[in-house]
Amino acid sequence: MIVFFSITLLLIIVTFFYMRQPQFGKAPGGKRLEQLLKSPHYKDGKFQNIHFTPTITEGYSMTGVLYDFIFRKFPRTRPTDNIPSVKTDLKKLPVAENVLVWFGHSSYFIQLNGKRFLIDPVFSGNASPISNSNKSFKGTDIYSADDMPGIDFLLITHDHYDHLDYPTIMKLKPKILQIVCGLGVGEHFEYWKFDNTKIIEKDWNERVVIADNFTLHTAPARHFSGRSFTRNNTLWLSFVLQTPNLKLYLGGDSGYDTHFAEIGEKFGGFDLALLDNGQYNLAWQAIHMLPDEGLKAAKDLRTKRLFPVHSSKFKLAYHPWDEPLKTISELNEKAYHLPLVTPKIGEVIYLNDSNQVFSQWWKEIR
Repeated sequence: MIVFFSITLLLIIVTFFYMRQPQFGKAPGGKRLEQLLKSPHYKDGKFQNIHFTPTITEGYSMTGVLYDFIFRKFPRTRPTDNIPSVKTDLKKLPVAENVLVWFGHSSYFIQLNGKRFLIDPVFSGNASPISNSNKSFKGTDIYSADDMPGIDFLLITHDHYDHLDYPTIMKLKPKILQIVCGLGVGEHFEYWKFDNTKIIEKDWNERVVIADNFTLHTAPARHFSGRSFTRNNTLWLSFVLQTPNLKLYLGGDSGYDTHFAEIGEKFGGFDLALLDNGQYNLAWQAIHMLPDEGLKAAKDLRTKRLFPVHSSKFKLAYHPWDEPLKTISELNEKAYHLPLVTPKIGEVIYLNDSNQVFSQWWKEIR
């Protein structure tokens, strides 16, 4: 018994000091804490979704989920072959060209009306605060912070490690002019010694004026947050980029709910929506959409084109690595008939070209 308690105490001490490393960030305090306490979405000591959102679906248990993740073997969760990619020189893209370039998972670059946006970048090859514990698929790491041009706006949808990557952020630091994130998330950036004047924290349904007739809106999502044992002390959100000629919905991570229809109604539809489609499971359906729900969300948003993301780079669920793109494509062909945007990593998406065609590249990979 003495040995057991000694080992337990040692583990607690080691964990305590390990989690004081900078990659874990810092919980909101001071003025940031005062600000988020005023949010109508902060109740009972944490941020809340619009509707009740269980972390684990009824009928499942966290113990069972953890057991499956650690001990069970699921087929084809990682590809055998390299994921195909195209190395586009982002620095040579004409700044007047409206384009999007995907880096795998939920990281991408947008150039719109002369402004450059970088969303949830992860270039470290790892989706975890522990080095080499959740490595990216082979072939997906062709881009680094050095490949990025100057970034006018870094957009962070929430502070999970597969969306807010400390090594990547620190390497990008000299290139970032402004950061837009949810309430409380700015505390991480201030802790990492970013200039506080560059950090813009927003609640849902707020906006940032980019230029004349060019606005960045914040919108709800159905998810959760946290980089340590404390959950939901920072806000998760989605974004809308709106110009006179284009409207883009940047969904972040979200379970299916009524907010998609409300956002579609508010903005009158979209030219392109990026929605999470991958790393899903029935056990956590409330916080990540299944492929059929992603298509329903696209319909609710009234988008002309759908770009399914949150796949093809990291193993964060049990499904075969190519199932998200395969399933959503098959379901779309049967019932929805939406133009799907399915580029290879690094392939240029022309935002003004609604007729651009993409290959089903995942069919060629084992």
